[in-house]
Amino acid sequence: MASSKNSLLVGAAGLVVGAGIGYAAACMMGEKKDEKKKKASATCPATEWPQGKPVYTASYPAYDLADQDASFMRVGDMLIEEILSELPRGYEMPPREVKWIEEMLHYNVKGGKMNRGKMVVASMIELAKHQGIELSPTDISKYAVLGWCVEWMQAWLLMADDVMDDSQTRRGHPCWYKLDKVQKIAINDAFTVEMLVFKLLKRHFGQETYYLQLLDLFLETTFQTECGQLLDTLCMNLTVEDFSVERWTLIVKYKTAFYSFYASVAMAMVVFGVEDREAYDAAREVLMVMGIYFQAQDDFLDCYGTPEQIGKIGTDIQDKKCGWLFCQAYHHIASPEQKAVLKENYGYWDDAKVEVVKQLYRDMDLETLYRAYEEESYKEIMAMKPKVEALLPWSIFEIFLGKVYKRSK
Repeated sequence: MASSKNSLLVGAAGLVVGAGIGYAAACMMGEKKDEKKKKASATCPATEWPQGKPVYTASYPAYDLADQDASFMRVGDMLIEEILSELPRGYEMPPREVKWIEEMLHYNVKGGKMNRGKMVVASMIELAKHQGIELSPTDISKYAVLGWCVEWMQAWLLMADDVMDDSQTRRGHPCWYKLDKVQKIAINDAFTVEMLVFKLLKRHFGQETYYLQLLDLFLETTFQTECGQLLDTLCMNLTVEDFSVERWTLIVKYKTAFYSFYASVAMAMVVFGVEDREAYDAAREVLMVMGIYFQAQDDFLDCYGTPEQIGKIGTDIQDKKCGWLFCQAYHHIASPEQKAVLKENYGYWDDAKVEVVKQLYRDMDLETLYRAYEEESYKEIMAMKPKVEALLPWSIFEIFLGKVYKRSK
């Protein structure tokens, strides 16, 4: 009986040891699989041609917080040089085409206020401070690359938008497509800049554990923006009766708010390992309100601002845009007679008709209505502060608000 019991114990011990060995082996196999997955996310044999790809950036210039504009521009110039050096050896691009890319990038990705890009840097700094992380000057320059990714996204969207809207000027210069040597080439150029955004992401963040999350964020943000662009451009096939405030809100939420506001903060959250869905939801909620308010400002300035103020000639009236001013005037203020005047004059490239619309806006005192809307938006944003700062540093959103509230350009 004793020997039988002993044999059972030995058998049980053998099972335990065997199970332990099996578990350890499974863990080792799992680790190898995880390691393989981790490597696979950073490399792809299908695209490692010609030899030398992928190229990763190893060093960055020091970012001087005392001169942020110059520091941000230095990073931008570095990115252009990296792209230009990679094109001949990585894509067999002849010198003439490389020169074209160089001129096209300098013309289109630079020259704006760069608020979107610099807000990425500000978000990184504030979130790092909140988590007790000290960033080196080179760390900040690396994160400034993400700011330039947003700026390049903005650039290609504007290049395409200008063609679709028949715009004349952008940032105080003729639109890229308006140059005699460019014209329809601008469409391919816009696609090229779009893809260069993803080249930048891979070159600078392809070896980071959060790379796939950044990639997903940029893909999602790009598609959201293109959905907004569809809502906007299809207005061409609608009647002005369809231009409701609800439609306008949907357009600007998708066309502007996600890429101009939410993406900048969400990138910082991804980089610093924020995984709480509630934090992302809180950030998105307040940034959507800011983004929608920002676009109402743009619509207001398109009509009331000067080309010197806004860096372009406003054409929303001529383009028959579903804009904040028109939606408010037509659906909430205009008498039947004024509606008829708006229908007869809105959406025409005729200076006399444009002036009729502007005079009607003045008669309706839309400027006072806009100022009231501005104050309401500010109060709505500030009412969200307690909820947001329980999850994230409010200083990020305060910086955003400081840049857009009551802006005049």
